[in-house]
Amino acid sequence: MRMRANLHRMKGKIISAWAALCFAMPLAAWAEHPGQTQLVSEVAKDTGKDPGALNALLDGAKRQQSILDAISRPAEAKPWSEYRQIFLTPARVDAGIRFYRDHQALLEQIGKKYGVAPQYIVAIIGVETLYGHNTGRYKVLDALVTLGLYYPPRAAFFRQELKTLLELPDTQLAGPIDTLTGSYAGAQGWGQFMPSSIRDFAVDEDGDGRIDLQNSLPDILGSVANYFAKHGWVTDGPVAARAQPDAMAKALSVKDASPQWTVEQLEAWGYAPLQHLDPGAPSSLQTLQGTTGPEYWFTFKNFQVITTYNRSVMYAMAVNQLAQAIIEVVHAQQGQERAP
Repeated sequence: MRMRANLHRMKGKIISAWAALCFAMPLAAWAEHPGQTQLVSEVAKDTGKDPGALNALLDGAKRQQSILDAISRPAEAKPWSEYRQIFLTPARVDAGIRFYRDHQALLEQIGKKYGVAPQYIVAIIGVETLYGHNTGRYKVLDALVTLGLYYPPRAAFFRQELKTLLELPDTQLAGPIDTLTGSYAGAQGWGQFMPSSIRDFAVDEDGDGRIDLQNSLPDILGSVANYFAKHGWVTDGPVAARAQPDAMAKALSVKDASPQWTVEQLEAWGYAPLQHLDPGAPSSLQTLQGTTGPEYWFTFKNFQVITTYNRSVMYAMAVNQLAQAIIEVVHAQQGQERAP
C-alpha cells in the first residue's frame, strides 16, 4: 500500500512538472493559436509575405494572462477633480516646458507644416508616455495575439490590429515585429499609436526612409501632428473655454464632444463665456465635476479632434489644460528674455 502511494505521488509530481513546463512555453510550441491558420493565410494573400515566416512569428508569441487581467480590470471612475491631478502635476508641466524649449524650432516647424498648435503635440506625448519615458513594457506581438485571439469581448478589433501589424512593411516599424514593445493594448511609441494608426497617420518626418515612433523625434512629433490634421484640426481654432451658467440655464443632454450648437445659442440658453468667443462658432457644452462643484466648458472642433485620440472627455480636457499650462510659461519666459 505504501509503495503504491509513493508511486501515485511520484506520478502526480511528474504530471505537475509537465503541466508547469507547458504553461511556461509559448502556447504555439504545443498547440497552434486559435485562428492562426486563417490569419496567416489572409496576411500572406494580401501582402505576399511568406506564410512560414508569419507562422514562425506567431509561434513565438505568448498568451499573457497579465494582459487579459489588465484589459478586464474595470476602469476606476474618477471625477474630473481627481483625474486632473494625475496629468497636471508640477513635474509633468515642468517636463513639458523643458521639452518645448529644447525642441522649439522642430515643434514650430512641424506645427506650421500641419497647421497644429505645437503645445498640443507636446501635451499628447506628455499625457500618453510622459514625453517618451514610459512607452510600455509588453511585447506588442504578445499583446495583440493575446487580445485578438483570446479575448472574445474585443477580439474582432484586436485581431484586425494584429493583422495590420503583420502587414506593415519593415519601413513603418521601429524594429523587427518580435522586438517591439508597447502598452498592454499593443500601442507603440511616444504617441502610443496602434498598428492601424501607424498605417494611416504615421509619417517619415526625418526623411530617412523609415517611420520610427520610438527613436526619431521628427517622426514622433510629425505623426501626432498629422493625426490631428487628418482628423480635422482647425488651424488657430479654439479648443475649450469656461462657461458661467445663470440660475435659469437650460439643462442640456450631451452625448459626446461633437459641436452641436453655436456659442450664440448656448449664450441664449444661459451659458456666458468667460472670454471673447465668436458667436457663430460651432460648439458643444461639457460639464465636469471640479473641486468646488460643476465646471461648464464650451468645447470646439479641436476638442473633438482630441477625443478621437481617446474618447474620454476628461482625457481631452487634460490634454488641453496641459498644453495651456506649458505654452503660458513658454511665452512668459520668452517675454522675459526679450525684455531690455
